[in-house]
Amino acid sequence: MKAPPRLQALVEEGLIDTVVRQLMSGKEAMVYVVRSGDNTLCAKIYKEATNRSFRQAVDYTENRKVKNSRQARAMAKGSKFGRESQEAAWQSAEVDALYKLADAGVRVPRPYNFFEGVLLMELVTDAAGDAAPRLNDVVFSPEDARRHHASLLAEVVRMLCAGTVHGDLSEFNILLAADGPVIIDLPQAVDAAGNNHAQRMLLRDVLNLRDFFGQFAPELLHTDFGPEMWELYQRGLLSTEVTLTGHYQRKAGAVDMGSVLREIDDARAEDAARRLRMQQSG
Repeated sequence: MKAPPRLQALVEEGLIDTVVRQLMSGKEAMVYVVRSGDNTLCAKIYKEATNRSFRQAVDYTENRKVKNSRQARAMAKGSKFGRESQEAAWQSAEVDALYKLADAGVRVPRPYNFFEGVLLMELVTDAAGDAAPRLNDVVFSPEDARRHHASLLAEVVRMLCAGTVHGDLSEFNILLAADGPVIIDLPQAVDAAGNNHAQRMLLRDVLNLRDFFGQFAPELLHTDFGPEMWELYQRGLLSTEVTLTGHYQRKAGAVDMGSVLREIDDARAEDAARRLRMQQSG
């Protein structure tokens, strides 16, 4: 197919040879299958981020570093330059996270290059060599649900040991490759130690995994891995060798109503986003 304008620059730079087809189009990016020499890759073209709320953007970008004070001031003011800087920081966060997590052994697509707002990365494939499906497009046996849930928990632990929380992990941004699940879509990834919302995001990520796989293996719905994982992390005891129990004894104490209301708000936003993704994939 003819290369879209955003990909033509990569053709001219010799980074890719041809565009095979469009793979998907979401609210934040369009993804194409491309050829580079003997390799078949993905090209992710970022769209302008108009669908993220201000509060969500603030939560995710808290403590992220920018190049200079001028950018920081512009981002705080919300000027055109500030919005452009914020979008560039959002995109580069995914690139940085992919390189970091791939080096840490986390199952993410291997990144190859980032040029003019386009991320070139590994094409994740199924056993037939076709583009791997997302988890939400697959029906699992109870045995497979338990196996994939356990493997993804291990990936979340590996990410946390590398100091990163995905922040939006669900069945919509995990691909089922020939050799198991692969985690994608990381522009909202946060620093586990430097972001005050990291704990809440981690717990939500783990709950999303539990609720999805619990449809196929109902016993998973009675597990509670998130708080156990986070407490071990805070105490400096979390490692990829730790065996999690899935049981956690919560300490009695005063209820933080602000946090409760925020969780309700997050749940509503997540449900709306989930419905939109289901419409787009339908």
